[in-house]
Amino acid sequence: MGKVVMVRLDLTILLREQKKKQSPAGRVISTIKYLHKAGAKLILISSWSARADSQLLKLERVAEFLSSELEMEVIPVELGSGFEQSQMEDGHNSDILLLENLSQFKQEQANCSEFARCLSSGVDIFVNDAFSQSHKILASNVGITSFCYASIAGFHFDEGMSQLKKIIKMNKRPYYAIIGGANLAGKAAALQFLASRCDGLVFVGDAAFQIMHAFGLAVPMELVEKESLEAAHMLIEASKARGVQIVLPKDFWCLNDHYPLQMKICTANHIMDGWKPVDVGPNTLEEMISMLSRCKKILWIGAIKFAASNQESAGTSKLAAMLYNLSQKNCDLIVVGKQACETFVGKSSYVTVDLIENASIVWEFLKGRKLHGLLALDRAYPFELNWDAIYTNTTLPLVVDVGSGNGLFPFRMAKMRKDWNFLGMEMNEKLVSRCIDHVSQSGMTNGYFIATNATSTFRSIVSSYPGDLVLVSIQCPNPDFNKPEYRWRMVQRSLVEAIADLLASDGKVFLQSDVKEVVVRMKEEFMKYGKGKLAVVHDLDDSTSHQDGWLKENPFGIRSDWEQHVIDRGSPMYRLLLLKSLSSG
Repeated sequence: MGKVVMVRLDLTILLREQKKKQSPAGRVISTIKYLHKAGAKLILISSWSARADSQLLKLERVAEFLSSELEMEVIPVELGSGFEQSQMEDGHNSDILLLENLSQFKQEQANCSEFARCLSSGVDIFVNDAFSQSHKILASNVGITSFCYASIAGFHFDEGMSQLKKIIKMNKRPYYAIIGGANLAGKAAALQFLASRCDGLVFVGDAAFQIMHAFGLAVPMELVEKESLEAAHMLIEASKARGVQIVLPKDFWCLNDHYPLQMKICTANHIMDGWKPVDVGPNTLEEMISMLSRCKKILWIGAIKFAASNQESAGTSKLAAMLYNLSQKNCDLIVVGKQACETFVGKSSYVTVDLIENASIVWEFLKGRKLHGLLALDRAYPFELNWDAIYTNTTLPLVVDVGSGNGLFPFRMAKMRKDWNFLGMEMNEKLVSRCIDHVSQSGMTNGYFIATNATSTFRSIVSSYPGDLVLVSIQCPNPDFNKPEYRWRMVQRSLVEAIADLLASDGKVFLQSDVKEVVVRMKEEFMKYGKGKLAVVHDLDDSTSHQDGWLKENPFGIRSDWEQHVIDRGSPMYRLLLLKSLSSG
């Protein structure tokens, strides 16, 4: 209620698609309407085709189109007009703003930090609902998250991730993949992954010729991608080792190079000169339909046709019809790629097929590549931790060291205070792995470490701990992270609020750094977002306190490795202790 929420959309979905409730466009509209109903002040951003022949694609016309679809007024706003938070005030409280086409700005593709900062001016929460762009690094899906209080997924984005998970889930067998398109070498890692999951790989499109060539079958050399030969051999060996069936075309519909209207059927081992394959032949189609009809799960990714042609052989449509019928029974069908998806559009008002139009994001996912748009979001999903397996006694008070590094502070504290349990949270997975090995080797029963970004996961992890949270320490965060573009890596609102809520009464927060500006900023964040529950401990009669409020000594008597390094070189440390009490809350 009252928050300024920026939503990153894929407007091309809305501009072309029928708005069925369970369709991608329907989910995008649901995201906008949900936020608007919840009282958010909405700003929509997107990029769309800038074809000069379409008046619809001008900012004002797109805003009119969205107003009609949403049944709410959408106001066009140009970025160059000095867009700031004031745009959302007074008369615009109930309106939805649409910023101009992001494809016009080079800074968008470059993930320019300054552009992202301007884009997010006055924004509290970022919602990414452009799933098709999640494999790209853009200012509007990655850079912008550095400047928002929270960054989360919309309904369409979330459904897209669910569909990706379905591809790799081996819940039904037999599971076959129909693989079309070309560039087998570029997809080698993804195909190896599919070979590790599927029971069969059905090759159509230009990829089929690369596998046929690797098997030693006769293939016209103009159809062979020489750079794909090694990848094809490796895939064949991997499939043999796991018993994965490889299915190749037996015949093709071919088009005459000199007479474009003339087509004939050629067998796979005898494609005559002057004829070009454009679709699988009837024998291939019959075999494929017979074999796939026994499957319980099918992935169709890529175009079946081998080349563009105005002539229709009906191979693709017949296969699509068979697959659609299977999907109405007990077969899970996932269709990936624009051409393949278009084949299924309009077949039924009740969608039973998972459609992912952007094949690029699926290939990147199957290759094991990072989806940057996903990684930039706050992935504060619940951690399922068995605390009884981690600690001997889960009723003991808990101490959390945020950014625990190599774990020196928690390790030493755990040895000294057997009456407390210690948890280190650190983003560097290698450091965490070493710490866990040390815990195992030392037989420690009151210490543990988790590889995580505490900013987004602190609440979900610590809230399930059975005992009280009595101390949180944040020590010597990297001062480079104090730059605005790295702000999400430092102390920010979501972490402060979680600590303030979960800390037991009389619990403490210990902050320190050798860079004064860093501690000052951390203090400001805690004072601003601590909900009035936290207060700085000021005991000027205590010999450990300076007159300016900084603690002279570490109150716990245990130094972190960086703190020891700073002391050894004779430099000062800036320390603060915050206390949670009923009187301060």
